Amino acid sequence: MSVGTGGAQSALRARDARGPSASRPEDPATAAGPGLGIDPDDLPDGIVVADEHGRVVCFNAAAARITATPAAEALGRRLDAALPLEDLEGRRWWQLTDPYGGLAIRNGQPERNLLLPGGREILVSARYVRTHPTGPVRRVVVCLRDTEARRRTERSHAELIATVAHELRSPLTSVKGFTATLLAKWERFTDDQKKLMLETVDADANRVTRLIAELLDISRIDSGRLEVRRQPVDIGAAVGRHIQAYVASGQPADRFLLRIEQPLPALWADPDKIDQVLSNLIENAVRHGEGTVTIDVAPSTSPRERPDEEGTANAVTSVTVSDEGTGIPEESMNRVFTRFWRGSKRGGTGLGLYIVKGIVEAHGGSITVGRAPGGGAEFRFTLPVGTPAYLL
Repeated sequence: MSVGTGGAQSALRARDARGPSASRPEDPATAAGPGLGIDPDDLPDGIVVADEHGRVVCFNAAAARITATPAAEALGRRLDAALPLEDLEGRRWWQLTDPYGGLAIRNGQPERNLLLPGGREILVSARYVRTHPTGPVRRVVVCLRDTEARRRTERSHAELIATVAHELRSPLTSVKGFTATLLAKWERFTDDQKKLMLETVDADANRVTRLIAELLDISRIDSGRLEVRRQPVDIGAAVGRHIQAYVASGQPADRFLLRIEQPLPALWADPDKIDQVLSNLIENAVRHGEGTVTIDVAPSTSPRERPDEEGTANAVTSVTVSDEGTGIPEESMNRVFTRFWRGSKRGGTGLGLYIVKGIVEAHGGSITVGRAPGGGAEFRFTLPVGTPAYLL
């Protein structure tokens, strides 16, 4: 892979610029393994190398793509001309940093946002290569990165902050309003009115608590620190408890159909987190679906692994929650488990299914979404079964 004459020429010139020291054992390329032969064009980041005279001797394909400058035009030019960078205040970067002059103890520049001609923002870091710690600069190695991936992450964080602020504002406004009213006019209300206000405050406080719990879960999922405390779980009984709670709150009993295929293998999981998964999936089916909500619990096998001689190494328990509503549009199914996804009926934070997926995968399971036989949405998750290895 090459851009213009950049591929072979840039690799050769970069090698020549290293000189005899490249063969020394301490050289990183040699230490990585003899005959590694890495072509600069194979690197994912933009790499620009200038020699001791400030002339560009390497300009790889990624650098050409990021800067929109063909390698043939950059090779041989002065570094400040081939890569005319400015900081966010409009100052010329190479004049400001002066890599070939200044303090001899400098070894580079940390990554920072700089601007290309035309105002495009990129991430730039530099390394000054010297033959000895305070000697003259023999090479300047510049790494270029596109900022788009970082911008997407920043937008995601901004959306999360905006969503949380919006979701917190409503219950906190309600709590503040009712408590202020009760404190100011306690004697004017009847006991029933006071009870209604306090019940509303309690419900809104629970809503805030749930939102904070969701944020903590997202933080742990994103950082890979979601802890799973495994113990024996009766998944059928757990589903039954959720159905009973809905019936007690006024849902008709005949709206739910629970089918359990026996015998179920022993399941070790975190009961609180499995309750969280079941609560979210069943609530979605009740709130956004129509008709009968069907929950199937059955033993199964994982398609990702081949069974061992006894046929139990890949055993899983599968739970399927389906409804008879309009379902999820085909074009939206690949976004269901992303942050902030909401169905056609708005409501909630849009974080629930993202957390569900994180919990299931933390258990070593998987979750999928599809269309139910009755036309509604169908969520199916699997959990590996058997006693954890640390208890054997």
